[in-house]
Amino acid sequence: MITEGKIIKIAGPVITAAGMKGTQMYEMVRVGADKLIGEIIELEGDTATIQVYEETAGMKPGEIVESTGGPLSVELGPGIIGSIFDGIQRPLENIKLLTGNYIERGVAVPALPKDKKWKFTPIVKAGAEVQGGDILGEVQETSAVVQKIMVPPNVSGTLKSIVAEGEYTVEEDIAEVETPKGTEKVQLMQKWPVRVGRPYKNKLDPDIPLVTGQRAQDTFFPVAKGGTAAIPGPFGSGKTVTQQQLAKWADADIIVYVGCGERGNEMTEVLKEFPELEDPKTGKPLMDRTVLIANTSNMPVAAREACVYTGITIAEYFRDQGYDVALMADSTSRWAEAMREISGRLEEMPGEEGYPAYLASRLAQFYERAGRVTTIGTEDKISSVSVVGAVSPPGGDLSEPVTQNTLRICKVFWALDASLADKRHFPSIDWLQSYSLYVDSVQGWWDSTVGGNWRKARDDAMILLQKEAELQEIVQLVGPDALPDRERITLESTRMIREDFLQQNAYHEVDTYCSSTKQYQMLKTILLYQEKATEALDRGAPSDALTNLPVKEEIGRMKFIPEDEFDEKIKEIQDEIVKQTEEVRK
Repeated sequence: MITEGKIIKIAGPVITAAGMKGTQMYEMVRVGADKLIGEIIELEGDTATIQVYEETAGMKPGEIVESTGGPLSVELGPGIIGSIFDGIQRPLENIKLLTGNYIERGVAVPALPKDKKWKFTPIVKAGAEVQGGDILGEVQETSAVVQKIMVPPNVSGTLKSIVAEGEYTVEEDIAEVETPKGTEKVQLMQKWPVRVGRPYKNKLDPDIPLVTGQRAQDTFFPVAKGGTAAIPGPFGSGKTVTQQQLAKWADADIIVYVGCGERGNEMTEVLKEFPELEDPKTGKPLMDRTVLIANTSNMPVAAREACVYTGITIAEYFRDQGYDVALMADSTSRWAEAMREISGRLEEMPGEEGYPAYLASRLAQFYERAGRVTTIGTEDKISSVSVVGAVSPPGGDLSEPVTQNTLRICKVFWALDASLADKRHFPSIDWLQSYSLYVDSVQGWWDSTVGGNWRKARDDAMILLQKEAELQEIVQLVGPDALPDRERITLESTRMIREDFLQQNAYHEVDTYCSSTKQYQMLKTILLYQEKATEALDRGAPSDALTNLPVKEEIGRMKFIPEDEFDEKIKEIQDEIVKQTEEVRK
């Protein structure tokens, strides 16, 4: 039943309407003469408080508010991949064709093209017993993605009928399921409320790493498939390039990139670059397996609050099909600022730094929808949603509430350091502040896939880097010449770890991606130098000769060796380390 109320108060994107008895929390409504999209966020008697996802300038009390009978939902089906949506899943490219370069108020464009026909190939026959999550057929959406058309999560019964192979729009019925409550029709498209997580059978331990090809992340601070990671960093420290590298190289089938409240010029750069990026896995455009959600800082603030839910719901939809999905949210700080603004207009009691008291629980609700799961359906499919959220603390202050609450939830912390970025050390991940709680979980994968001593090599390198930080304080006071010979070898080894291992050129055709095996062998080679140089020192070799071995030049260039030549060349470098340290010993 449609309820009609009237506006009695307007405060920016928050309006109050009377006569809304019968409506529900989080129900979607149409506001005013322009029928702007809104959502009920508070109910008291027959008065509803509504956040409006569009500009409310010019709206006046007395205008009509109509309920729609359902919550804010997204359309899930063929047509999602390669699209650029705003925060409430309106396709920006289609809006541009309709209204030009500016989004007009009240513009209504369907999220998925309703007139386009998709070739559907059924894979089950009528008479089969089906349940929510079962795959009825397939649609080849792009060169990289086959959309699996599923029975909606809340439907189960006998498949009464299914269409033959052919072309259908997303709204045409392609199957009928006989349920205890009656016949349910199934289309290529299904709808799902954004604030409700899609169901799964059970959540699995995150014990397989999300391999990104980035040495600092994979070797030192790994994130697991289905895990959560935070990238806090000040302006200019490389958050966006880091996330683009993850989007391009991460071991995920589908990428969902949410630009949440970022500056318009930054978002424009992303929207221009992504369609031009080549997918290294297929050689086709990266957009063939990417969904972009763009909500810039000058767009209505309420839509920013919704955009992360839109993104995670789309990610869960592809997870249910059996795909591994990586979601990049840039940045959750802007999302929190949107919550703070709306909370202020609702006159709620503010928490720390003016953020709402429920900031921590909202962040947790978002990040906890990540996970590696067994999907619903007759056949068990194991898939995952991994979430990487960028945080933009004002002035780089990591003690502010959004960063601190995110750290309580996320198990990986990649802290970007402005001083490293100033030195052109990218990715500018601070190895002393960053951490990963997945190291123990993914150790079994590394040991079985790459090498049995991965954990020891990683821990030894971390100990050396921490030792270097202590030594640098002494060096600044008395100079490097005052250090004992053993410590000078340590400083040389840590310089190699920093410059030859942790530094990685995102724009170099070879160094942009580094396989797990190559990462392990590179680290092993630097640690071999440390070990052999220290042994030679104990036998009386001069430290100056050891810190100036000719093989150091080869160690510095090993990151640029192509993968197909690497095994042979790294063996030569390791043999040369042993040989040259032996010669100095004599």
